[in-house]
Amino acid sequence: MQVLQVNQVTKRFKDFEAVKDVSFSVNKGESFGLLGPNGAGKTTTIQMVSGLFPPSSGNIEIAGIDMVRQPKKGQGYLGIVPQEIALYQTMSARENLAFWGRMYGLKGQNLQKRINDVLEIIGLADREKEKVETFSGGMKRRVNIGAAILHNPELLIMDEPTVGIDPQSRSHILETVKKLNQEGMTVIYTSHYMEEVEYLCEKIGIMDHGKFITSGTISELRETIGDRCRIVMNFSGDHQHEEMKKTLSPLVPEQDLAIKDSELAIFHNEPQKVLSELIQTVTGAGYEITSVEIVEPNLESVFLHLTGRSLRD
Repeated sequence: MQVLQVNQVTKRFKDFEAVKDVSFSVNKGESFGLLGPNGAGKTTTIQMVSGLFPPSSGNIEIAGIDMVRQPKKGQGYLGIVPQEIALYQTMSARENLAFWGRMYGLKGQNLQKRINDVLEIIGLADREKEKVETFSGGMKRRVNIGAAILHNPELLIMDEPTVGIDPQSRSHILETVKKLNQEGMTVIYTSHYMEEVEYLCEKIGIMDHGKFITSGTISELRETIGDRCRIVMNFSGDHQHEEMKKTLSPLVPEQDLAIKDSELAIFHNEPQKVLSELIQTVTGAGYEITSVEIVEPNLESVFLHLTGRSLRD
């Protein structure tokens, strides 16, 4: 059963197309990772799915509800964890949860029970009466997540929920999301941290320049590069990328090569055989190599191969 269906969605801002003809679906109980470098269109897509503004064309359905025609009804099935903290700083954790619970229509004993349950889930039952303004960034984000799951949403949307927090809170959030998904909650998760998506998500979609490039399980995406490793070479000198590509063209097809600033990435199924010649070619062109690493095939390799740039570009 599909919880979310996005059909040929485009979003224009005057003359700029932020999202271009995007289609994908998320099944009930699935954890879906949405990846893309900065400016890829991820957040705009999430905002349209959340009903914050309509697409310029195309259609979005949540639990069979048309989000263009009935956004308020569809939002009742959603829990949203935005990039920015959406809490009242001078209120306590419990007071914040009570406020958001009432916004979702919860009241009385049902509301109090859900608040108690959620405080346990986010690990803040012993801090419930303290003002949010006294919390660390990680604790605030945990309260943010608590507010989003109070009403047991059909679909939980999390837009980079671990940015700028301490490792302990990050670990707690990942474990919480993993448990919620294992218990049946459908999750859409965007992140700048590839390892988070690998840990949490069974299916992944990759966006770049407003377009949906591909989607599939991690193993399916890895098949796009087969058993090819990634040679990562850092160099000093002028960053003449086109000259570097021309220098390496006899050795490496352009589609198997990516350059960002002073980092060169090359995909090859026998890296040890070509490494010596690559080093000689790069140094012979006047560049000084500062480090070389061979990376086994992983999700980051797939992403770099498909987009030609790193997630944090």
